[in-house]
Amino acid sequence: MLGQLLLPEIEELIEQRDFVGLRLALSELTVIEMSDLFEDLPPDDVAVIFRILPREQAARVFEYLSLEMQEVMLRALGHEQVAHVLNEMKPDDRTALLEELPSEAVQKLLDLLSPDERKVARDLLGYPEDSIGRRMTTDFVAIRATWTINQVMEHLRQIGKDKETLNILYVVDEQGILIDEILLRHVVLARPNQLVQDLMDGRFACLPARDDQEVAVREFKRYDRTSLPVVDSQNKLVGIITVDDILDLAEKEETEDVHKMAAVEALDSPYLDVGFWSMFRKRGAWLSALFLGEMLTASAMSYYEDAISKAVVLALFIPLIVSSGGNSGSQASTLVIRALALGELNLRIWWKVLYREIGTGLALGFLLGLLGVIRVHLWQWLGWANYSNHYHLVSMTVGLGLVGIVIFGTLVGSMLPFLFRILKLDPAVVSAPFVATLVDVSGLLIYFGIATVMLKGTLL
Repeated sequence: MLGQLLLPEIEELIEQRDFVGLRLALSELTVIEMSDLFEDLPPDDVAVIFRILPREQAARVFEYLSLEMQEVMLRALGHEQVAHVLNEMKPDDRTALLEELPSEAVQKLLDLLSPDERKVARDLLGYPEDSIGRRMTTDFVAIRATWTINQVMEHLRQIGKDKETLNILYVVDEQGILIDEILLRHVVLARPNQLVQDLMDGRFACLPARDDQEVAVREFKRYDRTSLPVVDSQNKLVGIITVDDILDLAEKEETEDVHKMAAVEALDSPYLDVGFWSMFRKRGAWLSALFLGEMLTASAMSYYEDAISKAVVLALFIPLIVSSGGNSGSQASTLVIRALALGELNLRIWWKVLYREIGTGLALGFLLGLLGVIRVHLWQWLGWANYSNHYHLVSMTVGLGLVGIVIFGTLVGSMLPFLFRILKLDPAVVSAPFVATLVDVSGLLIYFGIATVMLKGTLL
């Protein structure tokens, strides 16, 4: 908020090249307020400010900028400043930036890092995309079980200032295998000559480095932690992942799921920053696929063209029938997809969901079917429509059609996410429009199949 109030003053100081006054004005801002201010300034002005900031402060502010702004700043700053900023960045923040850049740019930036930092960056980038390893930081404190508390405190004094968090200390053996974790407050309250192993209880949680990042989100919610250790396939401690990274990751994953459930390819930038042709491609591909699916609906209607010509009244209820099936399927798919994402459901209990949705679909189908029957009779009795002398059979056709399509839509919507999970695909792809399109075609077949039986010898 303070940064926004100072924005006109900052712009005026930059224009006047009053660098002494500019540094004084910036000294009133926190790192976060300064990063918010930078987002509202032209890149050239931000580059000017970066050059007068102390190096350590500039690096901290850079970490809080959006990825888009970071890329702009890398182009605006000189090689020396870029090298310093990259070397001072936290490894996980630096990895998030590098993985968004073209490979040629990444190689040039890696060459600007110190040998130690370059090794860390290459190690993190070596993990699969969207894995926990890409989001972890190597700034953790490891201690040995045989150390005394005095030795631990001396170790912290020597290396602690460069670590991202000191809340939890990780106990490893000679091979670097994680064997326990200890809260710093337990260390501080312990006797100076007490051994670390006296504080250990052997209870700790950890994350495999190659697991998907969504696993980390679930585990943080499960354990209610500010950080969790990350281990490799041999259980060696290779890093930690902190809650600030998880919050960013959770927002990104949920945004992607929302986009997919709306039948839109996930946007990789803020809405207004996505170019016209990129937006056209991300939305057009899905719309085209759904359009091709809806063509099957037209084919189904043409198959029953003779029935429609004999009983035009059937066509009046097609929108009612297909929309009810699509809505019930969309409800079921949304509930199941979210439950899978939260870890409330897994593949082993799919049959419980099946039984539950059969009952739910049947109840909902009878509810909508009853409303459909009432609607036909009410309109007929009030003279608002004429559904022929066989309106009783028409109402039963509509009612039974609604029961059938709602049950079918509910089962399709609830089971498809499990099928996609088995196929190692994102269940969010089973979006509401996708389910609705599938149920539209099936709904017509169910509706006209029931009509053929119910109205044979009367309207048909």
